[in-house]
Amino acid sequence: MNANKQSVKKVVLAYSGGLDTSAIIPWLKENYECEVIAFAADVGQGDEELKGLHDKAIATGASECYIVDLKEEFVSDFIFPTITTGAVYEGEYLLGTSMARPVIAKAQVDIARKVGADALCHGCTGKGNDQVRFEGAFAALAPDLHVIAPWREWDMVSREDLLDYLAERKIETSASATKIYSRDANAWHISHEGGELEDPWCEPSKQVWTLTADPEDAPDKAERVSLSFHEGRLTHVNQNSVTPYQGLTALNDLAAPHGVGRIDIVENRLVGMKSRGCYETPGGTVLVKAYKALECLVLDKSALKFREQLGLEFAHVMYDGRWFTALNDALLAGAASFAKLVTGEIVVKLYKGQATVVQRKSVNSLYSEDFATFGADDVYNQQHAEGFIRLFSLSSRIKALKQQEGK
Repeated sequence: MNANKQSVKKVVLAYSGGLDTSAIIPWLKENYECEVIAFAADVGQGDEELKGLHDKAIATGASECYIVDLKEEFVSDFIFPTITTGAVYEGEYLLGTSMARPVIAKAQVDIARKVGADALCHGCTGKGNDQVRFEGAFAALAPDLHVIAPWREWDMVSREDLLDYLAERKIETSASATKIYSRDANAWHISHEGGELEDPWCEPSKQVWTLTADPEDAPDKAERVSLSFHEGRLTHVNQNSVTPYQGLTALNDLAAPHGVGRIDIVENRLVGMKSRGCYETPGGTVLVKAYKALECLVLDKSALKFREQLGLEFAHVMYDGRWFTALNDALLAGAASFAKLVTGEIVVKLYKGQATVVQRKSVNSLYSEDFATFGADDVYNQQHAEGFIRLFSLSSRIKALKQQEGK
């Protein structure tokens, strides 16, 4: 629902403490004459980003600030189901930003219900994907609540405008007009946009990357990491029992020093324009590689083909912000049925920016040395292949014979 200014009495704002949301709090109070409650989601972006957030929100004009720990829920209920689908957007992007949006939006709605708010607010721009992701979730979870998107309402268009707005109201901020990059971090990844990245011909400088080592500077000695899965869920890293979140952070710590998980892409945004972004997903890259390797052991050809098609569709469902839909539920149910077979152990070698699967085993493995050997065996008669090939290529043979008859 679009907001009617007279009807909004209490609004819950998705708050990060950055320049945009710092300006939104006083703007809402002035333009809607409403109470503003700040809500911040801890999705593993790090203590530094959350430090002092509550006091800052209150000083900026919020009546309260809720900081909700969503790390385990994010990894367990959103990241791991996505891994089971095999979803990779446009062949490279592991969906780090888009995976975090539904869990944040859901928690924001929960806070709104708790405090009796009649509106929700976000700081997404009118050019990006996130406005669709948040508002799509709001529509599914709280269609009765108004939605306020200041970037589509106010006349401020630059960082300088926002800084001037805060300065006029004597509201302190640590932001400056010289911010180079736009970054978004969570337990899965960190994204980088802006600065020199706006020119696709410009190679990213070293200052772009903040999470992973430069592969050229990574250790000269490879490191191996063992991952154990049970029915699609990570249970152990290097034989240590882990929760989903603990496992991901452990893999981040292991893979980042080796420069694993960097990509530099130009992607198609949902709103129609292209954008260039650099992403760092060290632990996630290892997880995806390991999971796919285990799938290849336990799924037959037709099952794996269908799972790959499912993953292609799910990548767009996730990227486009359609988590709370019937299609999403159906795709996740399909992936979960395959995931029941994904039990086993994978060893991944980390070296100079690469994560390479080097060992794999599973109690559900369909691989058999007896079947695959080039030596003598009792399970496969090579002469049987002739009949199979003749039937497999029968339509081509019939077509060719018809063409010959017509000459």
